[in-house]
Amino acid sequence: MQFNSYFFILLFLPVCVAGYFWLNKINYFLGMLYLLGMSLWFYGYFNKSYLLLIICSIVVNFALSKTIERNTSFLKKAALTAGIVFNLGMIFYFKYYDFFIQNVNRVFERDFNLKHILLPLGISFFTFQQLSYILDSYSGKTGGGGYNFIEYALFISFFPQLVAGPIVLHDELIPFFRDKSKKKINADNLAHGIIMFTLGLFKKVMIADVLGRMVAWGFDNIETATSMDFILVMLAYTFQIYFDFSGYSDMATGIAWMFNFRLPMNFNSPYKAYSVIDFWKRWHMTLTRFLRTYIYFPLGGSRKGAARTYLNTMAVFLVSGIWHGANYTFILWGLLHGLAQCINRRFKGLYERWEPVIQWGMTFSFLNVTWLLFRAESLHQWKTLCAKIVSLADMRISSQLINQVSLPELNFLYQNTSLGWLNSHIRGFSMWLLFAVCFWVTLNCENNQQRQLKPGGITLAAVPVLLVWCLVSLSSISVFLYFNF
Repeated sequence: MQFNSYFFILLFLPVCVAGYFWLNKINYFLGMLYLLGMSLWFYGYFNKSYLLLIICSIVVNFALSKTIERNTSFLKKAALTAGIVFNLGMIFYFKYYDFFIQNVNRVFERDFNLKHILLPLGISFFTFQQLSYILDSYSGKTGGGGYNFIEYALFISFFPQLVAGPIVLHDELIPFFRDKSKKKINADNLAHGIIMFTLGLFKKVMIADVLGRMVAWGFDNIETATSMDFILVMLAYTFQIYFDFSGYSDMATGIAWMFNFRLPMNFNSPYKAYSVIDFWKRWHMTLTRFLRTYIYFPLGGSRKGAARTYLNTMAVFLVSGIWHGANYTFILWGLLHGLAQCINRRFKGLYERWEPVIQWGMTFSFLNVTWLLFRAESLHQWKTLCAKIVSLADMRISSQLINQVSLPELNFLYQNTSLGWLNSHIRGFSMWLLFAVCFWVTLNCENNQQRQLKPGGITLAAVPVLLVWCLVSLSSISVFLYFNF
């Protein structure tokens, strides 16, 4: 089930919110049980066969965590080992098995059959979340086993963060389940949540999906697209993944607000970053936290000298690349970001003496090139595209690329305002306008999770208009990019 679908917006979400608070009036346990059932329905809606997978994963991890919390010595260590092997093994089988077999066949000239396994949505997210709980149980950070099964199962499967994050820690969500003051509907929280959800939906439908059409055209026409076309396609993908992920984060946070819950911030204006180090403090913040807490620190962090620090950093970003997908493009993407982190750290003093605009320009340029790698289907394709861009052989802009940004709403705007003159005299005006909006929003606007979104006069007028606009524009349901990871 997609957040950006009629079924979710007009039926599932209102029924879920209303049913949860109505059942809370009868019994709090019924309310939690209902929310758990709705969350599992949300997940099973994608593919019913994988509903059993997440249920089994929850049951096994809960049993192992209880074993860890209630035992010492051998059983505790055995349960921890089993939990790590189970969770990583599940990710390996569903996400990397075919990739592994392909490489075995290539290296050893064998012909093992591929399974062509359909990747369960959100497996990387809910598995990492359960892995963090297992590790916290071993460290004694889960309150000595005080959580019951329903609380744990809802913590893992709570539908706003189930398939694309954030990766939530137990003490960030379960206390909300237990807080009786959160069991009644709160008009302010509901209004805040609707505003957040609408803004996120607008980012997804009206910005990310439009940019996505430009990106799709570029990758469908690699042979005929010009150098300038791919400079614009590269920039379009840089903004597409930003607004797609930012939109999802806003929508997930907004839904949680409707239930009086709070999800941790996962996205904090990352294109304002002046370095790659700063970027990773702002982009997918809960994944960065997971990698830092459960990999970087146990490896020694920065406590064992410069060489070990750089090695640990590269290891973390190698894991980050592998986590994102079974392709050498993701592995190289992670390693390049790790290398950039090491260079930033090594030459920090020199780098910070440069003008801020140069720092930002270098960071943003690096992100563009590596996002192109992230989107490419292979290393060869990425090298081909980079060569085409660097050659500057043909700086014309294809009309087909410009036409991807042609929208009925913009045509109506041009017909009824003075912008029509600009549109008729500037080729590709709609495209340039879209890029200008993207730059302005990413560099000047405050993060929605930090803003005081209150239902004032302007907001009350604007939010319904934006919501209706988005609903009217839902001609097709597009998958959020991070659903693929």
